[in-house]
Amino acid sequence: MKKAVVLLSGGLDSATVVAMVKDQGFNVYALSFSYGQRHSVELTAAKNIAQNLSAREHKTATLDLRIFGGSALTGDIEVPKDRAENDMAGDIPVTYVPARNTIFLSFALAYAETVGAKDIFIGVNALDYSGYPDCRPDYIAAFENMANLATKAGVTDVARIKIQTPLIDMTKAEIIQVGISLGVDYGKTISCYDPDTQGKACGHCDSCLLRKKGFAQANVADPTVYYRP
Repeated sequence: MKKAVVLLSGGLDSATVVAMVKDQGFNVYALSFSYGQRHSVELTAAKNIAQNLSAREHKTATLDLRIFGGSALTGDIEVPKDRAENDMAGDIPVTYVPARNTIFLSFALAYAETVGAKDIFIGVNALDYSGYPDCRPDYIAAFENMANLATKAGVTDVARIKIQTPLIDMTKAEIIQVGISLGVDYGKTISCYDPDTQGKACGHCDSCLLRKKGFAQANVADPTVYYRP
């Protein structure tokens, strides 16, 4: 079977990507990160998703981006709550972690070279996103070009390394509908930027608001447990 490295955060989008990649006939090598984020419940979710969706392998890389800070997810900055969608699509929010996707994709690239995978999947989205610059199609294209210039596999193998973004043009509702059709249990995912220690979501951060909107538009019951209804 073909091999693919899939970035798995434990959230709704990445869980859907794992299911889609499995459905395409790949063996999934899932990669998660303990990077100093303000909560670790997403790592538990990622482990459960990898097991439930029968990933061939699941690794968690450890690095500490708290040494830089600069984000509400890695520093002492309050997570914004109850923002309007226009505000989400405006300035880059404080939940943006500087260069996070570049760091994560670089690790995924090393993992892919090691296991002999030519495909790296990441669940970025250009429609329902919070203004992050490293979720845009032109960024992904630039990283793919770099990946094929900077690796042994890229310069010596016939097949190019591909950075695949199957969710890039999908709404959150469309993503949920696809995931449901593939058997994703969204009750095991966590998308919240500010969950409690039990893994309950706040219901008011950007990610929670977009997630709730997606379930409503998909006409699917939201299985998320919130600590702030």
